[in-house]
Amino acid sequence: MRCSALLLALWASSAQAQAQAQAESSRTLKEVVVTATRVEQPLADLLADVSIIDRDAIERSGAASLPDVLRGLPGVEMVRNGGAGASTSVYLRGAESRFTAVYVNGVRMDSQATGGVSWEAIPLAQIERVEVLRGPAAAVYGSDALGGVIQIFTRKGDGVFSPSVSLGVGNYGTSKLDVALSGGEGHWDYALALGTESSKGFNARVQAGQNPDDDGYKSDSASLRLGAALVAGHRLEASFLGNDQNSQYDSTGVADNRNLRQVQATGLSWSGAWSDAYRTTVSVNESVERYETLPSPYVTKTLLRGYLLQNEWRAGTHLLTATLERREDLLNNASTTPRDTSRFQNALALGYGLAGEVHSVQANIRRDQDSEFGQQATGSLAYGYAITPQWRATLASSTAFRAPTLYQRFSVYGTADLQPETSRNQELALRYRQGPAQFAATVYFNEVSNLISYTARTGSCINNRPPVALSSRGCYLNTARARYRGVTLSAQSMVADVHWHASLDLQDPRDGVTGDLLARRATHHAVLGGSTRWGVWSMGAQALLSSARYDKVPNATVLPAYAVLNVSATRPLSPQWSVLVRVDNATDASYQLAETYAAAGRTLYVGLKWAP
Repeated sequence: MRCSALLLALWASSAQAQAQAQAESSRTLKEVVVTATRVEQPLADLLADVSIIDRDAIERSGAASLPDVLRGLPGVEMVRNGGAGASTSVYLRGAESRFTAVYVNGVRMDSQATGGVSWEAIPLAQIERVEVLRGPAAAVYGSDALGGVIQIFTRKGDGVFSPSVSLGVGNYGTSKLDVALSGGEGHWDYALALGTESSKGFNARVQAGQNPDDDGYKSDSASLRLGAALVAGHRLEASFLGNDQNSQYDSTGVADNRNLRQVQATGLSWSGAWSDAYRTTVSVNESVERYETLPSPYVTKTLLRGYLLQNEWRAGTHLLTATLERREDLLNNASTTPRDTSRFQNALALGYGLAGEVHSVQANIRRDQDSEFGQQATGSLAYGYAITPQWRATLASSTAFRAPTLYQRFSVYGTADLQPETSRNQELALRYRQGPAQFAATVYFNEVSNLISYTARTGSCINNRPPVALSSRGCYLNTARARYRGVTLSAQSMVADVHWHASLDLQDPRDGVTGDLLARRATHHAVLGGSTRWGVWSMGAQALLSSARYDKVPNATVLPAYAVLNVSATRPLSPQWSVLVRVDNATDASYQLAETYAAAGRTLYVGLKWAP
């Protein structure tokens, strides 16, 4: 099967469905998004490239993890070393996993050891909503957002007491149990959720010298959101998300190797509307990521703190924002000098938005002052023109940066004079909205300079104790460049009672020095899905397709193209009970996302939910 021909055929099918769509009101036109500018805006007014996943979509998917849900969106790829619970990377527009800034209820999540969030440790059971912003956003968020921003929101009370219990089982010895309750009374609202899941897994590395046991995992998670509106127009909110995960992995020998991960995100925020035009938001937050391996003695812990003061002023179609932000990072790792290594960044950000019927503008500038390497300025400018009420063209340009991790700077593999990785991005988009029919085409070019790579060459690392030759140990250096360019096409529509959605990514993520394709990223990948009702059943199917990829740079080992089909069905059993049946990899395709690591075969999951 020629992957390119199949992708084009899928796109043609989606385009035909979009052309046949009838004009009717669309819920997405009324949705409000906060991730694009940190300010509530209608989705239809955004100039940014944003996708939304709500709780209903998560539950209908029956997916095993958050990355499994994200990989069904335009511009998103996922790589995992085995099954759910194993080390996972998420690429936005082909950019490195660490180039995606991740927030939970406004709390920044990151590892100052590896760079980027531990995707496998974010508990899907606790998530109410996800907003995915594709494209650099450092002018709004500061460091990290070279590829985009993913913001995760946990469950929230809406004033009506709503308990629920979900349980499920699947092959590979998988079991899940989630309990949640939410509601509110008077000025207060609350949401509490607890979850536990485990799986015996499968043997992720079937090769000589590796432990032949199954590689499973166990996770215990909790989330809490409390809100109080004690005065009209003013709201105080506290949030917490935590997860403890114990997962197995294979290494040389027969030892029972395990990863122990703990993630926590705690936030306290207050927002006040002083008038119809002026609003203020203040927040204080903290996140923790702790990673330990057994039986090998390795422990690393990242602590992040954030302080935010944001001002919004609206005048008709104009919006002005002014933000003061402080970020503090601390890493405790045996390989850093001193063991407790820290830094802070102070920032001032300004924004202006115009949401006119014909012309739209979004401009942002930001200056970050880092305690280690000094000042970093970023900016973005986007313009939109409404060709018709349904068609709009946008043009955007932006700069971004990511500060080196504390491990890259101060470990025995680091160099303290590392500079931030920086990028320049340009993109052009054409979007259509008419009732349930939507279409978008985005062309982007994102070039990263000062890319940090682990390099082995003659010499020694500045932080080596005692100095060790690079050829035997290696160092992190600003020696690389990367180029991410491509086209993302997406469409959705309703045809013959079937809701269709499709996306096609044609991209060229390359090493800017060698010209090699970047590791584990496809030059084209696609998604085609549909959902409908058949009697009392709600049914859905989704095909994930990817072209061949290279496992490493330089390009030598090829990971073959693959196609994976997932199907699901739900039905009510009574007004209070419902059942979900999902089959992943329904054709039992054999494929690899990473060399020497197997992917799950055909997987069956059955879930039961009680929600009175």
